[in-house]
Amino acid sequence: MSKVERQHLLTASQMAHFVTYGYLQLDELVPPEHNEAVLADEKRIPDAGYHFWQRSEVVRAVFDLPQVKGAVQSFVGVDPTYDHSYLHIVGPRRLKAQEWHADSVIDTRPFAFDIQAFYFTHDAPVEMGPTLILPGSHLRRVNTGSIARYKNIVGQRQLAAKAGTIVFMHQAIWHCAQPNHTDQTRYVFKLRLHPRQQQRNLFNTEGYQDPEVTSIIERGYLPWQGNEARLEHIMRARFWRYVTGDDLVDVSFEKALTRMALG
Repeated sequence: MSKVERQHLLTASQMAHFVTYGYLQLDELVPPEHNEAVLADEKRIPDAGYHFWQRSEVVRAVFDLPQVKGAVQSFVGVDPTYDHSYLHIVGPRRLKAQEWHADSVIDTRPFAFDIQAFYFTHDAPVEMGPTLILPGSHLRRVNTGSIARYKNIVGQRQLAAKAGTIVFMHQAIWHCAQPNHTDQTRYVFKLRLHPRQQQRNLFNTEGYQDPEVTSIIERGYLPWQGNEARLEHIMRARFWRYVTGDDLVDVSFEKALTRMALG
């Protein structure tokens, strides 16, 4: 994968949002003509499943667009490993939802992460049942379906999206697909990529210490975190050090990383 020009990389504010909430939704990133071409393939080869990436030339072309490639490189670098992909199809009036789960079962990496891109080729309003996520849960590691007993969690968010939207998610975020209450089939293409390099200083780091950027992380307390919110904040601050490549930047609660000489 060739390196993109700097203007196509994610901004410091966008990366701070990802570090804090575990996802970044880039609305209408892909032009209509590409969406229409990929949707045609989704309808033409609906049994592709894990093989849609290999069988659809047009979906690969989407991820070669500079603005898409720039986002990917900001997360996992210029030469990531293809982990897997899947074309998810939910038929009309399919009213069964997935249980809450996280895709990462065993991951010993302290900060490194895989990126999962969810690409919507058509409008996916709430009633169509796009994926439900729990923002900020990417740093609360769980074993796959160990959270399946939960139903609704305060702060959950459904990824309603317009055609051409790509949502980039940390592999460990809690999520579950929702029922499709419409008369139309819902399609979403998922691609997971694994980094082959340190994920440090890969985005456009200009202004990463500006108050409007660091405040995204500092104010990222979420109700569901409860008594652990400050510990979650410390983890976010350490994650920010990793992605910025700056082991001295400190956005932790009461500057705990500096005070306690924590890495």
